[in-house]
Amino acid sequence: MGDNQHWENIYTSKPPNEMSWYREHLDVSLQLIDTIGLDRNAAIIDVGGGASTLARDLLARQYTNLSVVDISPSALEKAQEHLRENARVDWIVGDITQIPLEPGHYSLWHDRAVFHFLLDADERSAYVVAATRAVKPDGFLIIATFSPDGPTKCSGLPVMRYSPEQLAKQFPKFRVIKSKTEQHETPSGQLQSFTYLLMQRRDSTPY
Repeated sequence: MGDNQHWENIYTSKPPNEMSWYREHLDVSLQLIDTIGLDRNAAIIDVGGGASTLARDLLARQYTNLSVVDISPSALEKAQEHLRENARVDWIVGDITQIPLEPGHYSLWHDRAVFHFLLDADERSAYVVAATRAVKPDGFLIIATFSPDGPTKCSGLPVMRYSPEQLAKQFPKFRVIKSKTEQHETPSGQLQSFTYLLMQRRDSTPY
């Protein structure tokens, strides 16, 4: 996934709107969240949220219980610059595979930035365990990765690429509700193919 210093270097090298993954609005994610119909007080965690615009858009939609996790403090600082001063967001710095999250707390886990960087099977397993423990019974997971025809590297790091079927197999405690693909245009005009899955916890038993 890259260490803290790697991502600090990335986020201090250029403004967020010049990063390859930047979108003014995460349209596919927002569409999937609309599909769920969550209560506005539901706990939502954005993993690898960094300087993403998702928290800003969710606050604009009156969601009130948001957490954003990123390994880079600078990324979170940049995100906060674009939010109103009294915005209620829990900003968490750290590696999502190691952060102790409250079990069964989140109604939605969202990730468009982390999972495809996990090359090691043990790291992926730790991530899946963390997500499954943190999502409440019948809660939801939205995860996006590069598609099989997507880039092989991002931010100087190799990445994994997944079809919807391959991605779903990584999360055995979840069932797929919907899959989508996206042709993301980077700020430099290149197209990157993404796979999105909306999934739900299969049962109420602990991981």
